[in-house]
Amino acid sequence: MRILKSLFLVLVAVCWFGGAAAADQISNYVKDGIAIGGADPVAYFTMNKSVIGTADYMADWNGVTWRFASAENRDAFKANPTKYAPQFGGYCATGAAFGKKVPVDPTQFKVVDGKLYLNNSAGAAKVFNSDVPGMIAKANKIWTTIETVSPDKL
Repeated sequence: MRILKSLFLVLVAVCWFGGAAAADQISNYVKDGIAIGGADPVAYFTMNKSVIGTADYMADWNGVTWRFASAENRDAFKANPTKYAPQFGGYCATGAAFGKKVPVDPTQFKVVDGKLYLNNSAGAAKVFNSDVPGMIAKANKIWTTIETVSPDKL
């Protein structure tokens, strides 16, 4: 009986923490186990371009792993992750405006008022750029209702 009770407690712990990790990955765009497909979120601000990070410089935040191109970028992110993390969990900003969680192409981005917005494609970026304030307002309003919903349920 004691062994069964111990196994039950282990199973509960695995389900509890496994569920938390899955929920974090639902709220954040993760590709191959890495946030925003491995793109360095700090480089968008410091270099104004998409730069793929390396396994040499990583940090865990918000339940997922982030990669960086340098130790300096990793340290800047760790000091203030909300400053550098993309909006809408790294999902496509245009998709979020339409109530969808769409993977992104890290090269399709725009920094607006100190915030990073990623998009799925050049076409999605064109739609986003056609009305940046309107798209951001619409996505902000909808995101609160879809943030914790699995992309395949939208």
